[in-house]
Amino acid sequence: MALRSLSGEVSDLCIGKPELKWIAATASIAEALTTLKASGETYISVWVCSGDSAGASCVCVGKFSAADVILFLCREENLADPVKALETPVYDILPKGTPIVRHLTPNSSVLEAIDCILEGTQNLVVPIQNQRNNNARKRFVNRQQASCSRYEQHECCWLTQEDVLRFILNSVGAFFPVPTYDIESLNVVDRDTMTVTYNKPASSALGYLHRAITEQKSVAVIDEENRLIGEISPLTLAYCNETAASAIMVLTAMDLMTYIDCGSPPGDLVQLVKTRLEERDLGGMVDMMDELIHSTLPSSSSSSCSSDDDSMSGRSRGSGRHYAAGRCEPLVCSPRSSLLAVMMQALACRVSCIWVVEEDHTLIGTVTFAGILSVFLSVADDMHSKS
Repeated sequence: MALRSLSGEVSDLCIGKPELKWIAATASIAEALTTLKASGETYISVWVCSGDSAGASCVCVGKFSAADVILFLCREENLADPVKALETPVYDILPKGTPIVRHLTPNSSVLEAIDCILEGTQNLVVPIQNQRNNNARKRFVNRQQASCSRYEQHECCWLTQEDVLRFILNSVGAFFPVPTYDIESLNVVDRDTMTVTYNKPASSALGYLHRAITEQKSVAVIDEENRLIGEISPLTLAYCNETAASAIMVLTAMDLMTYIDCGSPPGDLVQLVKTRLEERDLGGMVDMMDELIHSTLPSSSSSSCSSDDDSMSGRSRGSGRHYAAGRCEPLVCSPRSSLLAVMMQALACRVSCIWVVEEDHTLIGTVTFAGILSVFLSVADDMHSKS
């Protein structure tokens, strides 16, 4: 029964999914940001096409979000001249190494999708309609060869780790009783955590933040006794604008959380960032802050975090965490929580990383979508071997 649930075709998960938004890999970061903001999405797909319009071969090579731009701008040379930095081709700032985006055919199984996820894939690209997809590919190539900055939407959809986990939730009874076991006994707690002490420079966590994007995790902000205070999440950064790069480079981890979490940055922190930028002779970033901070900051549309999937828009979508003391608190669970409880908690709040803490908030590790999926795959394999 469990194996049958995972043997279905991924096309079943595409029903009702919108066509993904895309940008050419040759487009500049500035062009990609414009497309991203107009799309209303957290990220858009990045494509490369080769060949002529009659025999085009198009491949999705990654996904682009504001978080990628923010970390790119954190380089010293880019802080000095952010306008020039935004002229860089999108492809140059995509994470390298293990591909986080892969293509699957519509008749690929959910098992294949899970295998890809456990190998590091975050998003799966699945065609919606093959013939119309071929026509879209030809239009894309024609426009790319004409050096246009805007393209037709590619008629494929994204499948995320969250989509696959929601699919499994619909048949979770087939895996009974394992979902009722606690996460500690199932060895699903990942103890390889990325942490930064609250009073340390946020910039000291830059390496972790790059890793967090590729692994769909977050960086924990802790006190001196390893108690969880908050988090710096790529998802949160994805709803910020380019000024967050300045905040990362001049603020402490604690101040950065206040700057990027749940609402517009406090005025005193904005002024502190500007002052420290001026002290470092980074007038270009100050000019960018003056242009952006009072105009199109995405977080200004959401003064609190929402867990209502139907009403989520802008920065509030995907947050779903408790709002307290002016900050979105990180989602936590106990090592004695059941797998099903943690799974439903993560899906309800639409976060891919849940912190595992003791009662005094001492940090133990994390549970991720990928970690939960690995348990269900193991259960299916065990049931198959016994049948």
